[in-house]
Amino acid sequence: MIYRKDANFPYPVLSNTSHSYALNTFELDVNVSENAGKYNFYFYYEIESEFIQQQIRNGKAQLILIIQSKDNKFFKLDPLQKSVSIPKTRVSLSRRTSIQLHIQALEKLSFDTNHDLSEFYLPFRKEIVVPKFSLLGYSNVIVFDGSITKPFDLFEKKVDENLKSDIKVELGQETIVIHYRSPDFQFNHLPRSTVLNNPYIYAGLSKALQTFIINNGEDGDVDLEELPEPEGSLDLKLYNLMKKKQVTELNMDNIDEVIYLISDRIIEKYTAALGEVVSNGS
Repeated sequence: MIYRKDANFPYPVLSNTSHSYALNTFELDVNVSENAGKYNFYFYYEIESEFIQQQIRNGKAQLILIIQSKDNKFFKLDPLQKSVSIPKTRVSLSRRTSIQLHIQALEKLSFDTNHDLSEFYLPFRKEIVVPKFSLLGYSNVIVFDGSITKPFDLFEKKVDENLKSDIKVELGQETIVIHYRSPDFQFNHLPRSTVLNNPYIYAGLSKALQTFIINNGEDGDVDLEELPEPEGSLDLKLYNLMKKKQVTELNMDNIDEVIYLISDRIIEKYTAALGEVVSNGS
């Protein structure tokens, strides 16, 4: 099954919205392409807990990709696997296809060495033992909209040496496009270059949400609980993202708060990455 809301477990489970782990990020991104007979899913995931990462590396836990459309399909993944090819006869992609990544224990597992837990669990982590096949974590849910060419991409990066500014943020039909006058501005020569681009991501989200308000709001206010699904592809992606993060209202005054909710500590991660670069440089 796919978990869309917090579920109660008798032991700590890793998820983006759970308070069981101090380091609780479990984020999934997916891209899909197709040929004559197959769908090809390419995915990237970030697991912040070193304890969980170690269980996967040591073969004590496994990743399971769940694709939910008319029915559920489960695909067990190898530790380094980042793609899955599925015959079209085995899965049907529709506008309501959802994708989530689970982590499952492959043996009875002790949390004795799990230092990533929240302060609540740390005093008695030695007493926590979960049975074989227990769920250890679940990621965010990716929703596929079959009408969108780039169903999972929210951002694109392009280099334009003729740009009249260093950086330009443009809203495309399906994505937020960040144009760079020089490839050096993407920090590709530095470690954690993706995170170092977070200020540009922040600017892109701010511009896109302002346009979302103009397109979908009344008197500068959007009630997401009452708003039907937007027709525009980019607006629909933002709508699904905000709904997933339980954002109920959007207006010009709370844009920064909404970005904080939907971007998973974007400035905090940028600050940490910048600190690492400075530290390594010195």
